[in-house]
Amino acid sequence: MTMLSVENLSLHYGAAQALRGVSVSAEVGEVTCVLGRNGVGKTSLLRAISGQRPISGGAVRFQGRDISRLKPFERAELGIAYVPQGREIFPLLTVRENLETGFAPLKRGERRIPDEVFELFPVLKSMLGRRGGDLSGGQQQQLAIGRALVMRPRLLVLDEPTEGIQPSIIKDIGRAISYLRERKDMAILLVEQYFDFARELADRFVVMERGEIVQHGDRSALEGDDVRQRLAI
Repeated sequence: MTMLSVENLSLHYGAAQALRGVSVSAEVGEVTCVLGRNGVGKTSLLRAISGQRPISGGAVRFQGRDISRLKPFERAELGIAYVPQGREIFPLLTVRENLETGFAPLKRGERRIPDEVFELFPVLKSMLGRRGGDLSGGQQQQLAIGRALVMRPRLLVLDEPTEGIQPSIIKDIGRAISYLRERKDMAILLVEQYFDFARELADRFVVMERGEIVQHGDRSALEGDDVRQRLAI
C-alpha cells in the first residue's frame, strides 16, 4: 500500500529553487532511500513532506489525501513522524521528558511510551533521568528516533541518522529500521549519504542532484557501481 506519494514537487527559498519536479513514494513495509551529496535538496524534500517548508508546485499525498497545505502538527496527527538532521532533542529535558514530547499528537488514552522503544534502544531505559544534553551524539540519535516512535507513526521520515555516529550505534539504528520494516505497519523514508548503510536497508531508492531526481530503482540496482559513483562525484 502506498502511504506517501510526492508528485512533481517544486520548492523555493526566495528566488532560489531547491526542488524541481521531484516525485517519490513510500510503501508500507518498505524502506525508500533518498540518496545524494550535500546540498542537492534532500533535506528540503523532507521539510516539504513534514510541512516545515511550503511548496511552490506539485502535491504531497498521504494515504491518497492531498496534505500539501496542512500544518506540521496536522501531519503529525495523521501519523507522519520526522527525525530531523541534527536530532533536535531538548538538551535540558530528561530522556523521559524528551520521549514524552512525542505525546503531543496522540489522544490522551494513548499517551504512554511503547515498550518497543526500550527494546530497540535499551540505553534509553537506563538513562531516563539523565538530561538529553548529557547523552553522546549516538545516544541522542537513538532518543530522537525513540521520540518519533512514541507517536505511533504510519510514516517514519529519517534525515541522515548515521551522520557523525559511531559504528556500533549505526548498527543498532540499522537493526531498528529493519525491525520496523518487518512489522509491516509503517512506511519508512530514509535520507542517507552513507552508501553501505543505504544498500543494506533500501527496498527502493532515488538519487538526487541539483534538486532533481536523476536515478531510481529497487534494491538490486544498488549492487552496481552507478549509484556509488554518483555519490562520490
